[in-house]
Amino acid sequence: MELTVVWYLRMSLVYFIAGTVIGFAILLWPGEAGYYISSHVHLNLLGFMSMMIYGVGYHILPKFSGRHIYSPMIMKIQFWLSNAGLTGMAISWPFVSRGNEGAAESILILTAAMSLLSVILFAFNILKTVKAVQM
Repeated sequence: MELTVVWYLRMSLVYFIAGTVIGFAILLWPGEAGYYISSHVHLNLLGFMSMMIYGVGYHILPKFSGRHIYSPMIMKIQFWLSNAGLTGMAISWPFVSRGNEGAAESILILTAAMSLLSVILFAFNILKTVKAVQM
């Protein structure tokens, strides 16, 4: 299995644990829950679910289409963008939720844009990999 694929799967599990820990903490301290719900949701959806989909998608879809991945370099760039974007969002959301809108809001916007770009790169790379076979 491609090393980058393995790292997508590993990070998926790291985010699953982190999102679950935050979810448990929300249950223990419900008064603080509002500040951490966005981080909890993003760690579970963009972290666990999306990273798992990226890893499995990059591993399985080229095999199903009988092709090599269109761009292994895009796959690696997307890995770093998606992880940096998600980490930045998970850290900055609680600060923005508390009203610290200066630097935290700028970081949130920047890292959200990084996450969006990583999704676009994934879609592009997969679409170019599984493009229709000529009949």
